[in-house]
Amino acid sequence: MKAGDIYTLTHIAGADETAEVLGSGGLPVYSTPSMICLMELTAYKLAEGHGHQTVGTKVNISHMKASKVGTELKASAEVLEFEGRRILYKVTVADEAGIVGEGTHERFIIDPERFMAKLK
Repeated sequence: MKAGDIYTLTHIAGADETAEVLGSGGLPVYSTPSMICLMELTAYKLAEGHGHQTVGTKVNISHMKASKVGTELKASAEVLEFEGRRILYKVTVADEAGIVGEGTHERFIIDPERFMAKLK
């Protein structure tokens, strides 16, 4: 994995992902927590495709435009920096009209067994 690697996926905004349902707002629109989850999933899948298990550690996201239920969203994650176990991504979510949200997301490569053992 290296800077410049990109992964994209398509997602349809669901009725169970609205601000109203999740409690992050009162309207039936695609929620910021759902968008962040989609961004994290995209970054996770990019690392997983290169054989790495990762955990998210930071998000710095702007949610700039509302999306209604049923909207097709395209999420992408691009590696900006890959140093040691740390991966910094540029993440975006867009619909047919343009950018819905964007920002950066940081993940760290982990050994799942060792990581879970620390929780005992």
